[in-house]
Amino acid sequence: MVNIIEALDQNNMTKLTEGKQMDAFAPGDTVRVNVRIIEGNTERVQAFEGICIAKKNRGLQSSFTIRKLSHGEGVERVFPLYSPRIESIVRVRQGDVRRAKLYYLRGLTGKAARIREKQDWLREAGKADKSEDKKSAATTEASTKEAAPKKTAAKAKPATKKSAQKKDES
Repeated sequence: MVNIIEALDQNNMTKLTEGKQMDAFAPGDTVRVNVRIIEGNTERVQAFEGICIAKKNRGLQSSFTIRKLSHGEGVERVFPLYSPRIESIVRVRQGDVRRAKLYYLRGLTGKAARIREKQDWLREAGKADKSEDKKSAATTEASTKEAAPKKTAAKAKPATKKSAQKKDES
C-alpha cells in the first residue's frame, strides 16, 4: 500500500517539475522564486527574492519559507515546492550557515541579518585536481615566506620631553 502512494507522489513530482528551472537550495541561500499571479483575467509572473529560512522535505508536501525585508518591514512567504504556480526557483547566493532553521533572523535587521556567502574555491576553479592544489599551496606558501620582510630587533625609542621630565621628578 505504501509503495503505491510513494509511486504516485513521485509521478506527480516529476510532472510538476517538468520543464521548470528548479535549482537545488538550502536554508541560508538567497533564492529568487518566480510565481504566477492571476489578477482578474490576466496572468503574470512575479519574482519574490529573499533568504530561505526553513525548508521542509516531505515528498509531495515539501515546502520552504522565504524571508525578505520590504520597506523596512519583514515579509515571509511559505511556498509549496511542487506547486503548479511556481514558474522557477533560482539560487542567487549560497549562504554559509550551520543551522537548518534560521528563525533567529526574524529579530534581526540591517547588517546583523546578513549571512556570509559560502566560499567554495574548488568548485569555482572548475576541474582543479587535488594534487595541483597541494602544489600550488606549497609554492604560494614558499613565496610568501620569501617576500615577507625579515623582522629585526625593535629599536629603542628616543626619549620625549614628557618622559624625561617624569624621570627627573622621581
